[in-house]
Amino acid sequence: MKSGNKDDPRKTDGSLNSLDRRLNQTLKSVQGLLKVPGKILLSRKGTEPAAPSSSASSENPLRKDIDDEAGTGPRNSGVQSASTSKVDAPRSNGSNRSDGVVENERPSSSPSGSTGSGKGSSADSSRPSTGGRATDSARVARFRKELSSPAVNLDALRELAWSGVPPDMRPTVWRLLVGYAPPNADRREAVLERKRQEYVDCIPQYYDISDADRTEDERTMLRQISVDAPRTVPDVPFFQHPEMQASLIRVLYVWAIRHPASGYVQGINDLATPFIIVFLSEYLEGNMENWDIAKLTPEIVNNYEADCYWCLSKLLDGVQDHYTFAQPGIQRLVFKLKELVRRIDEPVSTHIEQQGLEFLQFAFRWFNCLLIREIPFSLVARLWDTYLSEGDSFPEYLVYVCASFLLTWSDQLQQLDFQEMVLFIQHLPTKNWTHQELEMVLSRAFMWRVMFQQAPSHLSSG
Repeated sequence: MKSGNKDDPRKTDGSLNSLDRRLNQTLKSVQGLLKVPGKILLSRKGTEPAAPSSSASSENPLRKDIDDEAGTGPRNSGVQSASTSKVDAPRSNGSNRSDGVVENERPSSSPSGSTGSGKGSSADSSRPSTGGRATDSARVARFRKELSSPAVNLDALRELAWSGVPPDMRPTVWRLLVGYAPPNADRREAVLERKRQEYVDCIPQYYDISDADRTEDERTMLRQISVDAPRTVPDVPFFQHPEMQASLIRVLYVWAIRHPASGYVQGINDLATPFIIVFLSEYLEGNMENWDIAKLTPEIVNNYEADCYWCLSKLLDGVQDHYTFAQPGIQRLVFKLKELVRRIDEPVSTHIEQQGLEFLQFAFRWFNCLLIREIPFSLVARLWDTYLSEGDSFPEYLVYVCASFLLTWSDQLQQLDFQEMVLFIQHLPTKNWTHQELEMVLSRAFMWRVMFQQAPSHLSSG
């Protein structure tokens, strides 16, 4: 490994700026493709992410078992507060998804259209800052107006949510975006009550039974879920609480039993965690690290578990073949990612190929866990605001997100050999990422998608 000199390829200084300079060379032509007024601003301020620790070299670079990685691989933590720079990613229909980043503002109250049976609607400074692009008062007012309407305009809500959702509004918005809560306000509470009761009825039917009443496959599946639960986001102590472990196991097991086509697949445990945190934020105040589990009544547990279960189900319904036998959906996305990287940055693509590194060796986990393991957990909710806003286009957009994520380190990757590259990708220097770096990844992904969708020959299906 090269270290201790100015040519150290693992150093991140200037990497994003170098990539953005190349992007800026195409902005004039991109403006024509987007056909929108205004200016595309690709700017970056602040400190570059730190390089990974050299101690990573002692680990096996070719761990293919996602179970082993979940048990031993370090996660990222220690994110700083959101930056105040601006990254605009215009939409092709002429509206602007990015309204600018300002310091986090806590709205004085939650929208009148808020759903759920959580604590009071008043927002205060002790509410958890669960991420998201910070929103100014104008955007907060737009959210509030949309959510308070008799029938929510889901297209308008997706436009707003793409750039980040105010944390106190996130539970309501997510339930609407995934199709769990109906847009009609007069039906919403009744539907949620019925769906929550349906989940509660599944617990004694499927979960609270003896092993003697389960099939061998069901016992095996429950054992695997019980093993994976403690390995889920291990750097977030909150998830190690016995009550949280029990909730995660119940949600995953009930989902697996009711979806026999795929059953439980390692990685689905990660996908439940953003929903758990977001829906718990309706009932617990302060930062997640200080949440008091003792305040959760049985009714609250049933409600947030049910919301998590149904939203997880809706999310996975859109990517069913990602988790069936051999996970063909993920393999197709990996193929598309490889093709996309080749088109965007041929030198990196050529170098990766020459070194013998297969995209499947690192990108499979990215797609399987939707990048949850690659960034600080405090940024995941913001990332998922955009994911859920994409609707049916989410799998396609995820390819562009992963390409943007990988090419953040384009210059470094071209200087690494196979072993160094594997170690670098396994321990990407995202520990100190803020919302600013994440916004850059999402904005580049959006721009590239617009560019390539205009091309005569789009990405092949693989």
